[in-house]
Amino acid sequence: MADMVSDAPGEEQALEEVVRFTSDLIRIDTSNRGGGDCAERPAAEYVAERLAEVGIEPRILESAPGRANVVARLEGSQPDAAGLLVHGHLDVVPAELAEWSVHPFSGEIREGLVWGRGAIDMKNMDAMVLATVRAWAREGRRPRRDIVLAFTADEEDNAAFGSDYLVRQHAGIFEGCTEAIGEAGAFTLHDGPQRRLYPIGAGERGTAWLKLTARGRPGHGSKSNSENAVSRLAAALTRIAEHQWPIRLTRTVHAALTELAALYGVDQAEVPEVSNAVNGADGVDVDALLPKLGPAAALIAPTLRNSANPTMLSAGYKINVIPGSATAHIDGRIVPGGAEEFTETLDRLTGPHVDWEFHHREAALQAPVNSPTYAAMCEAVEHFDPGAHTIPYCMAGGTDAKQFSRLGITGYGFAPLKLPPDFDYQGLYHGVDERVPVEALHFGVRVLDRFLSR
Repeated sequence: MADMVSDAPGEEQALEEVVRFTSDLIRIDTSNRGGGDCAERPAAEYVAERLAEVGIEPRILESAPGRANVVARLEGSQPDAAGLLVHGHLDVVPAELAEWSVHPFSGEIREGLVWGRGAIDMKNMDAMVLATVRAWAREGRRPRRDIVLAFTADEEDNAAFGSDYLVRQHAGIFEGCTEAIGEAGAFTLHDGPQRRLYPIGAGERGTAWLKLTARGRPGHGSKSNSENAVSRLAAALTRIAEHQWPIRLTRTVHAALTELAALYGVDQAEVPEVSNAVNGADGVDVDALLPKLGPAAALIAPTLRNSANPTMLSAGYKINVIPGSATAHIDGRIVPGGAEEFTETLDRLTGPHVDWEFHHREAALQAPVNSPTYAAMCEAVEHFDPGAHTIPYCMAGGTDAKQFSRLGITGYGFAPLKLPPDFDYQGLYHGVDERVPVEALHFGVRVLDRFLSR
């Protein structure tokens, strides 16, 4: 098979298309407000039409009215090679119009930027994948391994209408796939005028959304009540919020620390060994190490520990009535290997008068950083940005990779973007005035073309 590189004859059209597709998809409002309140169908139809135009056969799979996913398979030139899943979600978080300087669903293109909700998370990646595979179809090129495309619904809630539905009801679509790429990886982190880092996702903390319920004795608000459910719940939440979780160093985070220490000239003796021991194991203080490791340390810090943050409260119906119960919700995240510690800690911190349960739970993930696939991702990025440094990292949150992992698919975060200095990529996730540089989209198409081809 001819080498498929990014200077192919169709590159100019692909670069034009990725900008147009990003803008078009942003203009399709797929705001996901949770609880089933979203309609991805118009975006799914747009994606399916773009695939069908070049002879790629898409399937629209609707899990509920309006909740649509798009899947397609591209046959590789080596049928015996393991397949690769490429996934991106079509829904976005809501946007408050009054807070934005442009309409969040305008898809406006100005000053070299595409503006709107989804420009970063993650209609940009959807567009980059579409532009890449359309170029292949026009030129009659094929990847080495089978590639399954999945454009999913509901990632911004709990994936019940998207990847979870696909895994439960249509697992056969992904037959032969052993690895996957999705969102939140291979973006530029600048450290000064010369050093550029590209973190590639090789793990995710697990999701542990919790519901807490405190029970007590209802009564009149004017009387003392030592069994007040609201007070019991507030005390438990305070203990949880103030808890200092110990460090649990995982393979992915250890690999990141090791590579960053080498890059920044830090003695490797300051990097502890992988273990489930608490902070200070081997006489090493990981928190003291982080400030020496440049801007990537901000990505690593949230993934050293489990976490539990109170987010929602509900109690009572009248100011002078002490209710018999009170509830709260907590966003918990669990590092790989940290589930038992998380459960035991919550049992202790909630105390005898507060019950807790998992409202939604997904496993923590780790992906090998010594695999040929990871090496190919690094090579593709560094080919188009010579002198840059790729590093692995564990995502603090989660993606659809969690659901696909149930099928034995190892997931990586790889949505390449070359970003200018002072571009607040992390801040634009779910943020105001979300936008993406046109040149970053062009870079993404070139890198994806090279990586997916090889």
